[in-house]
Amino acid sequence: MAKLSSRVELFTDSVIRRMTRISNEYGAINLSQGYPDFPPPKEMLDRLSEVAYEGPHQYAITFGAPNLRQALARKFGKSIGRQIDPETEVLVTCGGTEAMMSAMMTVCDPGDKVAVFSPFYENYGADAILSGAQPVYVPLVPPDFHFDPEVLEDAFRQGVKALILCNPSNPSGKVFTLEELSLIGRLARQYDAFIITDEVYEHMVYPPNRHIYMAGLPDMYERTISSSSLSKTYSITGWRLGYLIGPAKVIENAKKVHDFLTVGAPAPLQEAACVGVNFPDQYYEDLTKSYQEKRDYFCKRLDEMGFRHTVPQGTYFVLMDISDFLEMEQFAGYTDLEFCEWMIRNIKVAAVPGSSFFREPVNHLIRFHFARGLDVLEEALSRLEKLAALLKT
Repeated sequence: MAKLSSRVELFTDSVIRRMTRISNEYGAINLSQGYPDFPPPKEMLDRLSEVAYEGPHQYAITFGAPNLRQALARKFGKSIGRQIDPETEVLVTCGGTEAMMSAMMTVCDPGDKVAVFSPFYENYGADAILSGAQPVYVPLVPPDFHFDPEVLEDAFRQGVKALILCNPSNPSGKVFTLEELSLIGRLARQYDAFIITDEVYEHMVYPPNRHIYMAGLPDMYERTISSSSLSKTYSITGWRLGYLIGPAKVIENAKKVHDFLTVGAPAPLQEAACVGVNFPDQYYEDLTKSYQEKRDYFCKRLDEMGFRHTVPQGTYFVLMDISDFLEMEQFAGYTDLEFCEWMIRNIKVAAVPGSSFFREPVNHLIRFHFARGLDVLEEALSRLEKLAALLKT
């Protein structure tokens, strides 16, 4: 057989989605792959039911159904205080994953460098490599996941073409402050770089923290490519609807990448999703409140069981420290991946090994998510009591 592409040897399959497959095999409660287990809003489902009979069922306009692009332009424009042109500045994609890939391929030539904060959502490293770019990692330092401004500027000094900014950040739950974002923006302007954002958790930011859009900062819209998804906000991860918003010249080129990657996102699902994008502000306020209640409950129970963990400022992810377990004779020599596999088999709860998110040699953290109904979270936490009992033996 002829030699296969060497670039695919530089990363593995998704560890997150691998944990879901193992979880399904053992009948565990899946707190690894971050998707809600509750239905989308009824208004969207009602519209989907109508669309099932009336259409559209053929290709939508490649760049996104006009009514969905208009709705996205209104919603995002309101968030950043700017008029967005739905014809030239909005692109609907097949999920946030394709949005990010389209942005990367639009910005990067082979050999370019891209700055990535670590820990990071595992797709970013693979996206850079598939784009022919070289990732330059900038550590977010636990426990508060701050970054060293000098280390960040050193990445820009290396000539990075873009920086990927996940805000709120998966897996750390960090919400970047105005001061931090302003510094990042200043460096991007000084070194003539793009910022590619991933803001899929924009409506899961818990007071007193607040979400600030990089594109809304002074002089930053023209060098920011805002990437996001409808998946988490409306509990429709399987619908695969994402989008890019940015300056017309960038989106013009991203449209070409998108066209030949996927042609277009599903037409009937775009029609149903448009209902959700037009929801009033109250929907997003209620969503934030609901997730904050889940966060507080989940973290409180972990505290009661004696686990050390983060308390996320945003997202629905919690990192738990398993150092005490890895020091036990029972788990001698275990990696965090092996510990997660053991936990699926014996505790029947699935998590993601933290090493899949860090460039640094981090082997003592695992990631849970709490995007589940309270009854499922209660059952998962009850099962984790068996794990907690090991700390007392």
